[in-house]
Amino acid sequence: MIAYLQGKLAFKDPTYVLIDVGGIGYEVKISLQTYSKIKDQEAIRLHTYLHIKEDAHTLYGFWEESEKRLFLLLISISGVGPNTGLMILSSMSTEEVENAILSGDVASIQQVKGIGLKTAQRVILELKDKVSKSSATGTGQQIGFLKSSNKVREEALQALLTLGFPKAAAEKNINQVLKKTNGEISLEDLIKASLKTS
Repeated sequence: MIAYLQGKLAFKDPTYVLIDVGGIGYEVKISLQTYSKIKDQEAIRLHTYLHIKEDAHTLYGFWEESEKRLFLLLISISGVGPNTGLMILSSMSTEEVENAILSGDVASIQQVKGIGLKTAQRVILELKDKVSKSSATGTGQQIGFLKSSNKVREEALQALLTLGFPKAAAEKNINQVLKKTNGEISLEDLIKASLKTS
């Protein structure tokens, strides 16, 4: 697996780049959000995913690790191939995709070319838990929480698990409380409010 490529930017297009790594040119497919972050710099580093099929080996590249992580989640869904995953990430930002999944916004995901109602519903159903976990361990900003609330969130989750709550229910309750309070809450109050939410 090629985890990342670091080299000279030889060519840039809205759909792909060529990266010269030690005299070897790698063609890497990219999303529009990665394209917008690549300035015309000489040196470049992209997180990559190598997709292998019988008739092709294709590299996909991402400016940020969070975009690659979301791409891998998307292509784990039946009916969403790498090109469709890239189309989603070109149509919406990582944060917009995550927010649509977390809020169950089928319409936003269905607006992406090539995504039908069934696929959009599957994306939300299968990724809701996975996205909330990766967002919780990410910046915390992605779903409107303050960075400082991440530690409080983790401690509250641990407390609810110790009290015998199933993990999914505990996370859902904590997320609801943090959303209402915009992350401005003490650990004790968060645990209390999460217990009442159930």
